[in-house]
Amino acid sequence: MPADILVVDDEDDIRELVSGILSDEGHSTRLARNSDEALAAVESRRPQLVLLDIWLQGSRLDGLQLLEIIKTLHSNVPVVMISGHGNIETAVTAIKLGAYDFIEKPFKADRLILVAERALETSRLKREVSDLRARAGAVNRMVGASSAIGNLKRVIERLGPANSRVLISGPSGAGKELTARLIHDQSVRADGPFVVVNAPIITPENMESELFGVEATPEKPRRVGALEEAHGGTLYLDEVADMPPETQAKILRVLVDQNFQRVGGSTRVHVDVRIISSTSRDLAQAITDGQFREDLFHRLSVVPIRVPSLAERR
Repeated sequence: MPADILVVDDEDDIRELVSGILSDEGHSTRLARNSDEALAAVESRRPQLVLLDIWLQGSRLDGLQLLEIIKTLHSNVPVVMISGHGNIETAVTAIKLGAYDFIEKPFKADRLILVAERALETSRLKREVSDLRARAGAVNRMVGASSAIGNLKRVIERLGPANSRVLISGPSGAGKELTARLIHDQSVRADGPFVVVNAPIITPENMESELFGVEATPEKPRRVGALEEAHGGTLYLDEVADMPPETQAKILRVLVDQNFQRVGGSTRVHVDVRIISSTSRDLAQAITDGQFREDLFHRLSVVPIRVPSLAERR
């Protein structure tokens, strides 16, 4: 899956050169010539990697000041510093401020690619370790040899690469989240994040901030929501029928427009996310009872699948 990389440099030819090299490797790049453009880009969507010139001539902030702000806003985003005037002291300062690495101009394309790929891989491994800790003890495979499980495995194999939205139904404890993880693992998004939103344990008043994030205020920094966290990967909405009607309407708008606003913000955040949702309830009855939007149901259930109960697997 291509990474979303922000390139910040005051020299036009360097920005275009770096962008061209990374684009040839299959990545998506955004460009900024100064600190204000860089901060606007970070505000519009958190990047997966930042390549940052250390001096930024004519900019309101230099690279080290910008590095501090980016790491304060998004501590897990790797930042690689670039400079034509580097020295050991400057490199040490950048590393102490949280930079992943430091490369000097003029640099060779293979050196740039190597550092960028290592930074992305390190970030991915940290995310995987965090995910594994969060679900320690879970078995990430479908157990069973019945015809029902065999059919489900074949469906998962077909759905993985399809990138379609999937609605998984089945009783509690049947393995709906495991099914969603397996679909993600077999998709082109496998190296991207798999973010879980457990609707039943989130209070209605906190649901939108969990999904969409919260814009910064003078008192509090910006908080990234699940949709932005899942950019380039998969968002799993567990027990989607438990979402409040107001949130259902906003999720529908995200599915139509592929963008959203953080709570308290005005900037549109554009994301590339595959949504897999699940339910143990009868959504048809929920629609009849006015508890679930029919238009949202059709958007989420592009491909509906059912996970058999444990009794059906014998």
